Amino acid sequence: MKVDLLYGKSVLTVSCPAKVEVTVVRKPLMPTLDNPGIAVSNALAQSVGCDSLQHLTADSRSACILICDVTRPVPNHLFLRPLIETLIGGGISSESITVLVATGLHRPNEDDELASVIGDDWVLNNVSVVNHNALDDKEHTDLGFTSRTTPVGLDRRFVEADLGIATGLVEPHFMAGYSGGRKVVVPGIAHADTIRTLHSARFMEDPATVQCNLKGNPLHEEQLEIIEMLKRYKGRNLFALNTVINDARELSFVNFGEIVASHLEAVAFADRYCTVSTPKRFTTVVTSAAGFPLDQTYYQTVKGMVNPMGILAKRANLIIASECAEGLGSSAYRASQERLLLEGPDAFRARILSKSLADIDEWETEMQLKSQRRADIKLYTTGLTADERALTGVEMIESVDAAIEESVRATGDPAVAIIPEGPYVVPHFQPQF
Repeated sequence: MKVDLLYGKSVLTVSCPAKVEVTVVRKPLMPTLDNPGIAVSNALAQSVGCDSLQHLTADSRSACILICDVTRPVPNHLFLRPLIETLIGGGISSESITVLVATGLHRPNEDDELASVIGDDWVLNNVSVVNHNALDDKEHTDLGFTSRTTPVGLDRRFVEADLGIATGLVEPHFMAGYSGGRKVVVPGIAHADTIRTLHSARFMEDPATVQCNLKGNPLHEEQLEIIEMLKRYKGRNLFALNTVINDARELSFVNFGEIVASHLEAVAFADRYCTVSTPKRFTTVVTSAAGFPLDQTYYQTVKGMVNPMGILAKRANLIIASECAEGLGSSAYRASQERLLLEGPDAFRARILSKSLADIDEWETEMQLKSQRRADIKLYTTGLTADERALTGVEMIESVDAAIEESVRATGDPAVAIIPEGPYVVPHFQPQF
């Protein structure tokens, strides 16, 4: 049996021998919107929990639109221009509209990469497009502290704009439950101290801080509280344009509205497809890091290690394919991985549990350890150097096919689960009676 895994900008074909019992874990077939342009126009006119966008511009003289960075395949080319044209048509000048790339603590997106993220030269030529910088104190407004004592600093360009709109992709997220909506604001345009607090072990080790879960998820609750703080500070509501795409990266859903209500509507749609049940747990699970752009670094690859945890048997083998064309990730993440190898998993975890501020990017190391407590991780990649491979802290393999055969032989279990889309699908165990 042959199964294609998303890998880089193409696929990696996995061949399983006849003796292997393969379960392919995919989303149910998602609908495709026949005319995305009309769908976007309808969404802007038929808002969720608020007036149409055209009406919202009536008392606004400036606007800031948040977009996700290059790590998310958001179809910006479908909605940014009609969104901006509606703002201009409502009386906001193009000089008073800013598109702000919500980088969080990721690197800025510039030049050709920025053009690819925007996907529309008209946008680049008509409004200001800038990157958030979480490390620049003067670019942030201090909003105080949450009830959990998280310091709240947000990019002042969004805080001070009359009309604030977050845009993004609603998909499973291994910490916040689902991406999009409030997450584009926090951590998207938050100060480094805000991000480091929300990614501390105090939040990350909570059992509710998992994929596809909003109920009792402390990270989600903190994001919502910060949204309410920002609303009170501005004396205005906040809004979001939410999208959901299928495995071919085609638009399946789009809406616009009040930031919380519209996001929850998009989550309800996505959840019907992204969570998939299996009647058993597996000792061999094969997955991907979802291909480009998510699998460009090992840092992002960790997401593919965490989402399959719901169907892992005890001490399973988790085989993951990720191109990692840009290498390991940031220098901060490299330092975190070096500390993991120096200290060992138990000492690393004990140390971070005592801290109120996480070191930048060490949360990804922490999430890797979560999956390693459940499975032996085996990574196939063509993008890491020998030095970077050593820093992953997982077993490197030269063939996914061979790794499957070896796992089946070693475990004596011929059942293998394959998840072609990686973290875009979240499988969970549901026994049949």
